[in-house]
Amino acid sequence: MKITALIMAGGRGERFWPKSRKNLPKQFLSLTGDGKTMIQLTVERILPLVSIEDIYISTNKDYKSLVLEQLPSIPKENILCEPCSRNTAPCIGLGAIHIAKKNEDAIMMVLPSDHLIKYNSMFLNTLKDAIDIAQNNSNLVTIGITPDYPETGYGYIKFNPSICSGRAFEVDRFVEKPNLETAKEYLASDEYLWNSGMFVWKVSSILHKIKEFMPTTYSGLLNIQSAIGTPEEDFVLEKEFCDLQSISIDYGIMEKSSNIYTLPGTFGWDDVGSWLAVERIKTSNELGNVVDGNVITIDSKNCIIEGSKKLIAAVGIENLIVVDTEDATLICQKDSAGDIKKILENLKICNRNEYL
Repeated sequence: MKITALIMAGGRGERFWPKSRKNLPKQFLSLTGDGKTMIQLTVERILPLVSIEDIYISTNKDYKSLVLEQLPSIPKENILCEPCSRNTAPCIGLGAIHIAKKNEDAIMMVLPSDHLIKYNSMFLNTLKDAIDIAQNNSNLVTIGITPDYPETGYGYIKFNPSICSGRAFEVDRFVEKPNLETAKEYLASDEYLWNSGMFVWKVSSILHKIKEFMPTTYSGLLNIQSAIGTPEEDFVLEKEFCDLQSISIDYGIMEKSSNIYTLPGTFGWDDVGSWLAVERIKTSNELGNVVDGNVITIDSKNCIIEGSKKLIAAVGIENLIVVDTEDATLICQKDSAGDIKKILENLKICNRNEYL
């Protein structure tokens, strides 16, 4: 059976401002110190399972040149440029119709472009298990992450431990981001996983579900599919895609469907959702500081400090995030990292678009 992958790379990575910008978002940055960008690492880690010609990149049309530059081996026709942002359900649907155009029976893995995986071999083994389950009937498989602390920034997957298929468990329900007390209850129950946003299914299975639960979207996708490879392709894509309902795959399909299984993942996953992730990615010094660039610290503890050529001298600070770029500097309390997006909202209101 043909195995394919759709890598979603259209996000703007706003919580990684000021390094992540509108013209160079997080997935095109190198955050691991090895010089490889996040999207390059995503492609690299799945190559043992998927041929390069069977990898598709769904991205914003503004990022096509970045994808071509960073992933020159991906066939150009596999770079799917969304003319507007419509969330993950239309994004996945667009990938599915392109894959189905070549092979209606293919397995389709759906992976975000901005996650990091510490143990690649364990990750590949989990994907292989997911592929086996997805081949049976019309099973939809989502990869959950075994939680090791009560995270309030993720959605969760409630699974039924008594109904399983191999290592996978039947999904009971998807739940929204909890408060801290609820997250502690989830952690203690051993029946909840973090929702990673990674999926595996037959392309025919997901298209059938879109037809069942999102018929208007399905109709629009068929119109786009009919135009693939014709002179009208770009025009039809622009017209039809921007008319699709903007909705996540979780809301649009997963919460309504049956035959959903989840595989617990224990492969060192990190969604790199904010600057706080740097502490998990990079090694801190004896005072808990994670520094990168031309930095001197005096009596400073538990800080994240990133710069480049300009000297950053930090004296007597604690629990701060300091990120310096050529035209902007961020200074933020760690516990306010989730509010960085408010800076961008303010910049938009003030028409200071040069900093976006």
